[in-house]
Amino acid sequence: MKKAKYQLTDSTATRKLQITIVLCSIIFTIGTAIHNFVIINPPLIETMMQMAGGADPAGDASGFTFGFRIVGCLYIIGNALGIFALNSRSRILWWVILVVNITQATGPIMIPSSMWTTVNDVYGVLGILPSAITDGGAIILSLVMIISMLKFRTIWAQKPA
Repeated sequence: MKKAKYQLTDSTATRKLQITIVLCSIIFTIGTAIHNFVIINPPLIETMMQMAGGADPAGDASGFTFGFRIVGCLYIIGNALGIFALNSRSRILWWVILVVNITQATGPIMIPSSMWTTVNDVYGVLGILPSAITDGGAIILSLVMIISMLKFRTIWAQKPA
C-alpha cells in the first residue's frame, strides 16, 4: 500500500526558525574563519605541542596547522550553507545544518585542552571568544532545531496542511 504524503504548511515559527538559522550561520561562519585563520597559526600550534610534550613540535606544527585548517574550512563551508535556509526548506539542507552544528558543538571536547591554554596565554579571552561563541552557539542552535523537530514532528517547524 502506498503511503500518502502529507502536505506541509508554514507555522508561525517557520520563518523565525529560518532567520535564526541564517543569523547563526553567518555568525558561526565568521567566528570559525577568525579562529581558523587569525587565532590558529604554526607558532601557536608549536607552543601547544611543546606544552603537550610533543616529540618534534617545530617539525610537526606546520602539518598539524594545515590539517586543522582543512577541517576548519569544512566547517566554514558547512556553516555558510546555513545561509541558504533563508530561501530553502530542503530536507538535505536541514540535516546538513544540524550535523554541522552538532559536530561543531563537540569542539571543546575534540580540541586538545593544551590548545585552549595556549590560545588564552597568547591572545587572552579574546582568542577564545570566536570559538566559544561558535561552539556554544552550535549547541544552542542544535537544541533549537531538535526541539523544533520534536514539537512539530517535522523539519523547518512546518505543520500538516
